[in-house]
Amino acid sequence: MRRRRYPSDTTHLEWLLIEPLLPVPACRTPRGGRPEAHPRREIVDALRYLVDTGCKWAALPGDYPPFKTVFGFFTRWSAVGVFNLIRDQLRLRIRRAMGTSPHPVAAVIDSQSVKVAATVPRATSGYDAGKKTPGRKRHIIVDLKGLPLFVMVTPADMHDSVAAREALFRLRILHPEITIVWADLAYAGTLVTWAKSFLHLTIKTVSRPKDAKGFVILPRRWVAERSLAWLMHARRNVRDYETLPEHAEAMLTLAAITLMTRRLTRPVTLPNASKPRPQSALQAA
Repeated sequence: MRRRRYPSDTTHLEWLLIEPLLPVPACRTPRGGRPEAHPRREIVDALRYLVDTGCKWAALPGDYPPFKTVFGFFTRWSAVGVFNLIRDQLRLRIRRAMGTSPHPVAAVIDSQSVKVAATVPRATSGYDAGKKTPGRKRHIIVDLKGLPLFVMVTPADMHDSVAAREALFRLRILHPEITIVWADLAYAGTLVTWAKSFLHLTIKTVSRPKDAKGFVILPRRWVAERSLAWLMHARRNVRDYETLPEHAEAMLTLAAITLMTRRLTRPVTLPNASKPRPQSALQAA
C-alpha cells in the first residue's frame, strides 16, 4: 500500500464518500473480467494530484500507478459520466447537510475564457474578441450555494447566448425542477424568449450599475464567478491543456469533487464543544 504523502491524496473519510460511487470492477460483474492491478484509491489519488499540481501525465510521481493506466481510467470514467455522477451525489449530500432541499429550483449561469496550450487543436479553440483571449470558454451552471450543476467547454469564439442554448437544454433534462436561471446581460435578448417558450425556464439578467467604478459584487452573479475562481485554484485548470473539450470538462469536475469532499469532511465546531471534531462522512447527509 502506497504511503500517502501529497496534500491532494484522499483522506480516509473522503475515500468513504468516493468509493461507493465508482463503477463496480469488471471482475465483480456477472460477465467477469481480469482483476485490476492497482487499487482504485491510488488511481483517484493520481488524478487528484494531476489536477491539483497541473503536471504532465508522464510526470506523475513513480509511487502512483503508471500514467497510461491512470489515463485509461480517466478516459473511460469521463466517457460514461462517472465524474458527473460523483459530483451530483456529493452536491446532494452537501445541500442536505446545509438543511436545504437536495434539488435546487434556481441556478446561476456564467462563462470564463481561458488560454490553451500549444497542443490543443485549433478546431476546438477560438478567439474571444470581447475578452481578447485566444483559447476556450468554460460555461458553468451552479445552484445558489455555488455548487456545480453543469459544466461545458466550447471554443472561445462561441457567444454565451449560443452556448447557453445547449447548456440550458441539457440542464432542463438533468434538473427538471429548476425554474429560474440568473445571468449577465450576455444572455439577454432572444435567448430569454427561447428559454421561456421551449424549456419553460425564466432567465433573469443582472446588469452592472451605470455609475459603478472598478470591481463591483453583483447580486446572484457573484455566486458563479466565485465557483469559477474556486476551480481555478487547481493548477490544471489555470490553462486548458486538454486535447478534447470533454476531458477539459472532466478536469473541472474533478476539481469540484475535491472541493466538495473536503467540505463534507472538514472539522466542524459543535455548539457545546470546546474542541472541533471531524464531521463524519456518513453523518453529512
